[in-house]
Amino acid sequence: MSDQKTAGVYLKHSLTGYHEAVKGIEQKTLVYGKKTLMAEFLLKKGSVLPRHSHPHEQAGYLIKGRIRLSIGDEEYDCEPGDSWCIPGNVEHAAHILEDSVAVEVFSPVRQEYLSPKDE
Repeated sequence: MSDQKTAGVYLKHSLTGYHEAVKGIEQKTLVYGKKTLMAEFLLKKGSVLPRHSHPHEQAGYLIKGRIRLSIGDEEYDCEPGDSWCIPGNVEHAAHILEDSVAVEVFSPVRQEYLSPKDE
């Protein structure tokens, strides 16, 4: 990523840079700053993001497809245009109902989503 001392960061769209986070779910860090990180997720129909939690607040937006999102004890059937915000340390999971694309923002920055050259 670029030097964080600049006024901002700009990134052109690219079809490269994805890695498999879990089977059927690919993640790519788009941009990040001092307090937030934005990532894109390519989600394959039938895949499952297992129940988990982390200290990061997580806001997301479904661009395409359909997913069933579990946040705490609630379940939501998400369609394109739907969005969510998951507080830190709250368990959540997702079942991918159709091939989908989601963008999510994390705060603070998820260090594990940075490549070694970005840290």
